[in-house]
Amino acid sequence: MSKPAFARAPAPAKDIHATVTNGLIAAIEAKPGAWIMPWRHSGQSLRLPLNAASKRAYRGINTVALWVRAQESGYASRLWATYKQWTELGAQVRKGETGTPIVFYKTFQAEPDPGDPGDDGRRRAARSFTVFNASQVDGFDDPDTGEQALPADKPERIEAAERFVVATLAEIRYGGDRAFYRPSTDHIQMPPLSAFTGTATMGADEAFAATKLHELLHWSGAPQRLNREFGERFGDDTYAFEELIAEIGACMLMAELSIAPNIRPDHAQYLAHWLGILKQDKRAIFTAAARAQEAVEFLRGLQTEPAQEIQEPLAAAA
Repeated sequence: MSKPAFARAPAPAKDIHATVTNGLIAAIEAKPGAWIMPWRHSGQSLRLPLNAASKRAYRGINTVALWVRAQESGYASRLWATYKQWTELGAQVRKGETGTPIVFYKTFQAEPDPGDPGDDGRRRAARSFTVFNASQVDGFDDPDTGEQALPADKPERIEAAERFVVATLAEIRYGGDRAFYRPSTDHIQMPPLSAFTGTATMGADEAFAATKLHELLHWSGAPQRLNREFGERFGDDTYAFEELIAEIGACMLMAELSIAPNIRPDHAQYLAHWLGILKQDKRAIFTAAARAQEAVEFLRGLQTEPAQEIQEPLAAAA
């Protein structure tokens, strides 16, 4: 028996990398003159998208793709699932709803390249799936709708974020009017809390915490840690590409720690570079998201047991 046509999904994409990248480019260009990335919510903490069936968080590029789609479509829920998974949950995707493509990688063994002594024969193949948000289905009692309740009062969330940073043992010096990570001395420089200003929807303390998390992402890429190097692939855009990794990774951490993402005026200078990178290399955002995910997991691995308790699982969704 054929499946009833209650929902329409995008035509099968021959190139999932191009599909996801083009969607992100369109979302950025839809707001000319804006310099914030399309997954950011003004005054609200981001939340990691979860699979409705497994309750596990999506990872890497899928986190980015689902953030973008939720923002542009106004979805209140962070729960997603395939058509089949929604059916198994007793729900029905509404007629006419369009799904969102995500990608998973399958690892397989091939014959190593005899000309490459470092080739172990391990290969990865991308496979595309289509998922729908809980806001697109009927017959599902979604606990995620309505106000996005935060897990704790703001002082507790700020304290949890500070514990997360302290547990990494990163050296942080305070003073001056700029926030940055300096590789030569391997330290993070932060202006004092008094130098930060709040907004109607976000306090100065959250802006302070968010900035510190962003610089911590840069700290994770040092040679003695994750050693993020990109060679000639991004050329003059290497620095901007590192900023893109820090942007994505910091937002992932802020989602885990329930910290509202701060507005960073310095991102204006990178947006044109980011667009150029995305347009020239359809796999660039996949690489950036993978490196960001790697950095988040590295930093989580430095946490003490109490700090780990505030984290959500980051295992791949089923």
